[in-house]
Amino acid sequence: MRRAAERRAKWRALGHGEYGEVPEKDFFSAAKASERLVCHFYRENWPCKVVDKHLSIIAKQHVETRFVKVHAEKAPFLTEKLRIAVLPTLALVKNAKVEDYVVGFDELGGKDDFSTEDLEERLAKAQVIFLDGEGPANASKHATKRSVRQSDTGNSSDSD
Repeated sequence: MRRAAERRAKWRALGHGEYGEVPEKDFFSAAKASERLVCHFYRENWPCKVVDKHLSIIAKQHVETRFVKVHAEKAPFLTEKLRIAVLPTLALVKNAKVEDYVVGFDELGGKDDFSTEDLEERLAKAQVIFLDGEGPANASKHATKRSVRQSDTGNSSDSD
């Protein structure tokens, strides 16, 4: 347990557990510093804001992975180098190498009302997060699927 606590402290020192923006020049150092990184290439529009909400939730639950975002229009070199053409795009980085991409919403049901768990399962499939591992809130997470647009109360009954 002590080793796990030390590992968590090291991850938190690297920015794990948070979801924030990094400038283009810092992307490669962030990718090298963390074993697993999810980078959201975005611009200021509704689809990207939907992904932002989901990633800010997931980042807090999965300290084993660093979550960052890069403004695509302010990072022309990086978007060209990684062949980012559709926004939002998530670049899934393992051991300083982009291993996979999640482009738009196609893999998440094709609509913007996908649940946080849908995105979480896609990231787990790529092995950049672990559903049963390091996240502190893993115990009750899969009880109900909830999209960002749904309320926290869960009162969606028609019988009222």
